[in-house]
This record gives sequence, C-alpha cells and structure tokens, in this order.
Amino acid sequence: MEVVIVPDAKAGGELIAQGITDLLRRKPDALLGVATGSTPLPVYEALTAKVRAGEVDASRARIAQLDEYVGLPAGHPESYRSVVLREVVEPLGLSADAFLGPDGSAHDVQSACEAYDAALATAGGVDLQLLGVGTDGHIGFNEPCSSLASRTRIKTLTEQTRADNARFFGGDIEQVPHHVITQGIGTILEARHLVLLATGEGKAEAVAATVEGPVAAVCPASALQLHPHATVVVDEAAASKLKLADYFRHTYANKPGWQGL
Repeated sequence: MEVVIVPDAKAGGELIAQGITDLLRRKPDALLGVATGSTPLPVYEALTAKVRAGEVDASRARIAQLDEYVGLPAGHPESYRSVVLREVVEPLGLSADAFLGPDGSAHDVQSACEAYDAALATAGGVDLQLLGVGTDGHIGFNEPCSSLASRTRIKTLTEQTRADNARFFGGDIEQVPHHVITQGIGTILEARHLVLLATGEGKAEAVAATVEGPVAAVCPASALQLHPHATVVVDEAAASKLKLADYFRHTYANKPGWQGL
C-alpha cells in the first residue's frame, strides 16, 4: 500500500485528479468508480477543471456508483444516483448513459445487488475506484465486521454512520435510511486501482487502523492491504496518528516519476 501525505484536501484532490487524467489518456473509456460525501469533492472539482481547460478528454469515460440508499424515491436529491449525476457526471459533460449504479428502489433488492455486480463485470471491471473511509473504518457502506469477501448486497447502517450522514438530510437523523446497497469488500477489491482519500483529524484513527493495523473485518478499510495497487492519500491532520509517517514521506519523495499515482 502506498501512502501519500499532502498538505491539505485541495492538494489531495489535485493529485488524484492528475492520476485520473493520466488513466484517461491511457484508456479513454476507463470505468471510474466514484464515492459520495464531502471528502471526494476536491477530486471532482479538480478533474472538472482539467476537462474544461482541455487538459484531458473525458467524453468516453464511464462512471460507476459505489453504493446507494434503499427506499429513497427516484430523483430524491440525496439519493446517491442524484448526487453522482450532480457532482460528477454533469460537471464532466457526460451523459446519463455513461453511468452505472444499483437500483435502490427495486422491489427485489437482492436481485438488484446481483445485477449490479454482473453489470460491473460486463463493463470490464472498474479501472480506478475512489474511496473514502468512515470514522469507524468503513468503506462504501461495509460497516465494521463486514465480510472481507463480501459481494454487492444490502446492509444495515450503524447509528454512527446515520448520524454522520444526517448533515445531508438537514441534520435530521430520522430522514437517513436504515438500509443501503453497497459494493462488497470483495467487489471493491476487484478494481484495478484503489485510491482512498481521507482528510481531517477525525479520520486519523481510521487511517492508522487502515494502513498500519491488522487486516481485520472490524476495520473494513484494512482490506486495502490485500490489494496489489492501493493508494492512500491523506492530509497532515488525517496522517497525525501514523507511526510510519516519516517513512511514507520519504518513500513518496524518492518515488520514480515514471510510476505515477
């Protein structure tokens, strides 16, 4: 696992956006897995700026959703489909046809989960999956003690995660659904490149457990240690509990330029 410590969230967004730009230059129709929430916004903003400046052509890119709430009506502004269309697909100038996501309003949720796993495989798999990490170490909506081999499935959210997400629902936790569809950890690990972005002191313990702790279901993000190409980008605050922070700074500073992100 490569750990890159950056000064702040903006620098992290620029770094990852450049990595995506390099990928799209190599593979114009790359399937990009995207996460929601406030953490990845600097990535999307930086990538959109590069597209609008003509630095990269994203017109053939495809976008894959990581997770979705169960039971929100179609078009609800806080459904993750709506969020991804609003924050990623539309700013990049892509059409809705470029988007893959699970159906959170399906009558048969289990079938919808299986169909989404199959759709990702049919699309050739995710080339780069952007991830955030929860304060309890969850990735996607794989809460602590999720199976490290899990596939896309329905999950029940912890009260901590619902509380964390209440800010998107006017601060009212009662409006946050109890269930979600999420790519499983096993599904996530099939992406060719995993990039986790974490910012802020509140993520420091989760980052330390992810990077330096044991691989354990109690910290789902620790499964990234099993991946052959995982990059963890953190700001100084999120890196504050890393015992090997100086080593990570040294290795990145001396990384061969041809390796890229």
